[in-house]
Amino acid sequence: MTQPTYPRFHLAFPVTDLEAARGFYNGTLGCPTGRESDRWIDFDFFGHQLVAHLVGPEDHPSAAANTVDGHAVPASHFGVIMEWDQYERAVEMMKANGIDFVIEPYVRFAGREAEQATLFVKDPSNNHLEFKAFRNIEMLFAKDLESY
Repeated sequence: MTQPTYPRFHLAFPVTDLEAARGFYNGTLGCPTGRESDRWIDFDFFGHQLVAHLVGPEDHPSAAANTVDGHAVPASHFGVIMEWDQYERAVEMMKANGIDFVIEPYVRFAGREAEQATLFVKDPSNNHLEFKAFRNIEMLFAKDLESY
């Protein structure tokens, strides 16, 4: 795999079952594993380092939500911004693997410069993930998408 020329992020997050996390991130999403112990697993999440750390269910944070574009978007989430065709393939893979969508795949600002596709899923520990794509990646940090 060719390494990106931009900085990659590292995110450590809590899971309540390491083997269920392995099944979801490695088995379902296809993220290769790296180093691991009996308390954590490294995953290559689209070139970024995710580290699933085992915690007790009582120590896992709750998920508050904010309304965005008419959807209850989990306030605590992480994800990846993909190329449009890569996003479409990910949607088909998720459907084929029977992944339940927290927010079904949909397109915002259709036909406009800021057009973007997004979806939300959750892992077995109830961590929320967003997958999204922009038709025009230059709009990623646009301040007022509503006007585009």
